[in-house]
Parts: sequence; structure tokens; C-alpha cells
Amino acid sequence: MKLVVVTPLEVVTTVDDVAHIRAEDPSGSFGIKPGHAALVTALAISVVSWRTRQGDELHCAVRGGVLSVEGDTVSIATRKAVIDRDLARLENEVLARFRGAAEESARVRIDEERLRAAAIRNIQRLLQPTYPALAARPAGGRA
Repeated sequence: MKLVVVTPLEVVTTVDDVAHIRAEDPSGSFGIKPGHAALVTALAISVVSWRTRQGDELHCAVRGGVLSVEGDTVSIATRKAVIDRDLARLENEVLARFRGAAEESARVRIDEERLRAAAIRNIQRLLQPTYPALAARPAGGRA
């Protein structure tokens, strides 16, 4: 089985002799072996692990993304990816950094929505007539 991990800027890894992959989506963790049915799922911020046929085990922290299985190829497209043999380091350091960045992005989106709503309210207020007498005037000017 082949594994390909890509970010918008690079191909992080391509491994041709994968025996097993473990990943996590919002519903929980799952495994993929050669011959797996076609699949597309959104990944959580998590660690994807794989074992080669030679027995080497590697791990890749991903900042969410999409995992797809087509034929004998598993593809992962993610915003950021960090590969390491040390699973504990990835889980403790890298995932914490990814989660912090995701939380900051969520805060920024909320602040942007609040600013947008405030701007719309101000525009609506400015478009309303200031004087009740102006609102009662017929179209065309003079009463």
C-alpha cells in the first residue's frame, strides 16, 4: 500500500511499502490495511501512524485535513504535517501547537463576524432617516 502526505507547500512524504495505517477522524480512530474499501474522511487534529512491511513505525502530526483511500493508495491532504518517530513528542508538543493555532483561528473568525455585524448595524442606523418629519415626506421633496 502507498501513503502520500501533502500540504499546500510540499509533499511531506511518499511511502510505498505500508502495511498498516492508523488515523483519527471526528468519530474516532480507525485502521487501514491493503485492500481497504474506497474512503474519504475529514481528519481531526491528530497523529497518523503507519508501519512498513519491514516493521518500521512512523508518525505524522496533522492539522486536520482529508484522508482518502483509492485503490492501494492512501492520500492525506493537510494544512500542516510534522513527521517524527517519537510519538510522545508529537502528541505533547506538536498537537498542542496545532490545537492552539486552531483555537486562535476560531477566535479571529468570531471577532471578524462581530466586527462585520457591528458594521452592518451602523450602516443600517445611518441609512434610517434622522428626523421623523423626513420619513413622512412624500417622494419628490416638498410636502
